[in-house]
Amino acid sequence: MRISMLTWEFPPFIAGGLGMACYGLAKALLTRGVEIDMVLPTKEEVYFKLRKPDDVDYMPTFPMNPGSKKLLGLLAEIKNLEINERLRAIGLSEQPESYTSSKGDSWFENLLETDMRRIYGQHIFKSMEEVRDYLDGDEDLFRKVREFTARFLRYPKIFARSDAIHAHDWLTYTAGVALKGMLGKPLIAHIHATEFDRAGGPGDERIHKIEYTGLEAADLVVAVSNYTARMIIDRYRIDPKKIRTVHNAYSVSGHCRERHRIFKDPLILFLGRITIQKGPDYFLEVASRVLEKHPNVRFVMAGSGDMFFRMVRATAAKRLRDRFLFAGFLNREEVENMLKATDIYVLPSVSEPFGIAPLEAMSYGSVAIVSKQSGVSEVIQNAFKVDFWDIDQMTSVILDLLEKPEERLKIAKAGQIEALEIEWDRAAAQTIDVYKEALCSI
Repeated sequence: MRISMLTWEFPPFIAGGLGMACYGLAKALLTRGVEIDMVLPTKEEVYFKLRKPDDVDYMPTFPMNPGSKKLLGLLAEIKNLEINERLRAIGLSEQPESYTSSKGDSWFENLLETDMRRIYGQHIFKSMEEVRDYLDGDEDLFRKVREFTARFLRYPKIFARSDAIHAHDWLTYTAGVALKGMLGKPLIAHIHATEFDRAGGPGDERIHKIEYTGLEAADLVVAVSNYTARMIIDRYRIDPKKIRTVHNAYSVSGHCRERHRIFKDPLILFLGRITIQKGPDYFLEVASRVLEKHPNVRFVMAGSGDMFFRMVRATAAKRLRDRFLFAGFLNREEVENMLKATDIYVLPSVSEPFGIAPLEAMSYGSVAIVSKQSGVSEVIQNAFKVDFWDIDQMTSVILDLLEKPEERLKIAKAGQIEALEIEWDRAAAQTIDVYKEALCSI
């Protein structure tokens, strides 16, 4: 079986859980014999032929236009470079900056041509015609999504041998819908987070419409949790009969889980994007209350986001000084080193479709406190589950764990055993079942 997989991020360049989820799932699928042609938002028009598990760490790269001597020369020149350098050379952004090309927006005009209506079929054409308006805008991100979609309109035949199309999140949905229309292949829309989650409210209307179009056009929808499945049913009125829940797992490098201390005092960690969705302000308020009774504890907020400076100012106003530290954005090696030193991990997300980081923290021996408004709470038992807004209860749990270190270690050990049993192979098996079901439906 061969799958065209469309995603917006992949290690080593990741911004959040999407990249790690795609990495773990792709590797497990490859282990089970599924071939993957992966497309990422690179500046150069390339795709990645993944045929064996180790390919996720090397990313064999091929041009979409095999007649491009310039691109073939570039790929030959960078062939032996380290993965980071090769991905930089083909224009995979480490940050969500954009790129455009003069031909990137021409697909809008093409959509209006008569032959495009014939190629897509009336239903898909109508969806793409609507999406054309939703993607209109000068923002870098929307221009980047337009260009990402345009290359599938230019080179659809490359993916003609795929059995199905697997599109991850709204950023790739327009490309997925276009490819479905041109090739007649089943489309699986994987929803890792909705705009309601990310925005902590209504959000961008255009993104909502793109999410709806992708989910509605898909033959089957994969939700990362029952929490997310309920949300897209309630908010987007997606038919429950075509939704399948496949819970995430987690991936860490190597097998060394030996703990080490950064400070002699207990370390309590927030790790994630510092945005309204992740609840950093709730974490800060809990820290302030805990430090009143246990001033020797260290709180660390690791990550970046639009609330970063607001959190910095708030800690200064509360005079938390060196008891509350900001680590900034951490790469994978730095994340794992931080987790090895963490005693208590807190996920206070307002709305969390899944949440991979708590599983990673538990696997390294941390006690996890997760919000009840998270998908990960559906798959773990040896963790504390608290409403994101219940600062009193969250504070009480942390104080109790600090005052009973032996009990804390006991819970951490049980959580570690539980987390180590959660593997991507199970998710891959369920995803293959989704592929087979989608193929039987056409």
